[in-house]
Amino acid sequence: MSDYTTNAASEELSLPKATVQKIIGEILPNDLSFSKEAREVIIECCIEFLMILAAESNEIAEKEAKKTIASDHVLKALDLLDYNDYIEPIKNLLSKHKENLKGRERKHHKLQNTGMSEEELLKKQEELFLKSRMKFQNQQNQF
Repeated sequence: MSDYTTNAASEELSLPKATVQKIIGEILPNDLSFSKEAREVIIECCIEFLMILAAESNEIAEKEAKKTIASDHVLKALDLLDYNDYIEPIKNLLSKHKENLKGRERKHHKLQNTGMSEEELLKKQEELFLKSRMKFQNQQNQF
């Protein structure tokens, strides 16, 4: 392992084996299989990559006097480590993620702007559920 591995606790790091297996299985052709040992090697490589990327991102954040590693720090680290092929796809994912967050915020604000308390909203929801059940039962009785 590289210089980025600094303590004994890092030896205990791992990734979910089922997730790694699923990802590898999706990438490989159907007629090709891989051994448990190969999966373990891939997991070790992934951990090493993540540790190097995190260390580089941390260095960039520290140089900017930031206490939190931001996505920009990770993108700069990828560039410095010559993983340029990943930058655009990650930027696209970040953009989609930010859009999803905006949608959640709008929904949250929409609830706040109703002028109703949480109790009132829950009561209204229960009334709507009851009304829906009654409508469904009436339709069932017609058949």
